[in-house]
Amino acid sequence: MKVLKAILAGFAGAAALNILHETVRRFDADAPRVDLLGEEALTRSMNSLNLEAPTGDNLYAATLAGDIISNGIYYSAIGMAGSKNIYLKGAVAGLTAGLGAIKLPDQMGLDDKPVTKTDKTKVLTVAWYLIGGLVTAAVFDQLNKR
Repeated sequence: MKVLKAILAGFAGAAALNILHETVRRFDADAPRVDLLGEEALTRSMNSLNLEAPTGDNLYAATLAGDIISNGIYYSAIGMAGSKNIYLKGAVAGLTAGLGAIKLPDQMGLDDKPVTKTDKTKVLTVAWYLIGGLVTAAVFDQLNKR
């Protein structure tokens, strides 16, 4: 049962993260654009395999699905480690993911501007992943209380 709770909580955190990304980017020019980073990564990956990458709305949908799945799996690890210090685990996982989101793209040969454009963009990127980790912790905590 712990595995199911961890997975549900992880996907709740991933959903919260993506809702923040998708909502704020529509209103704030300095908001992180993880969607653009994901689209570049998916396109490059498919091209390196000599596959035709999707374009337009299909590229956006594939990237969003991949983002939710990968973040859901990542955040699920928070609950898999047990309920002791769950909020600390959620915060550490969220901060780690956020810092990775702003530091790794350049190291991977991707354009990091969508997440590093301004200091505000960097702070929001880390904050969104932190919130995702804390939502995961809160959902896992609530599921364990039932």
